[in-house]
Amino acid sequence: MQPYDSAGQSIVTPTGQTSLVDILDRVLATGVVVTGDVTISIAEVDLIHLSLNALLASAVGGGDHR
Repeated sequence: MQPYDSAGQSIVTPTGQTSLVDILDRVLATGVVVTGDVTISIAEVDLIHLSLNALLASAVGGGDHR
């Protein structure tokens, strides 16, 4: 599967490798959800539980703000 940008152009470099900037551009253009859970416990007793839910996407300005 070959990656494409929002204009439908291939984002693969001539060497066949995709650059980090191109990957970030594509991810931010479409958006991505990051989720995760971390539990810190001692002797099978849960002490701290952390949950992460994040939406990463680009924000495009809609026009003049006066």
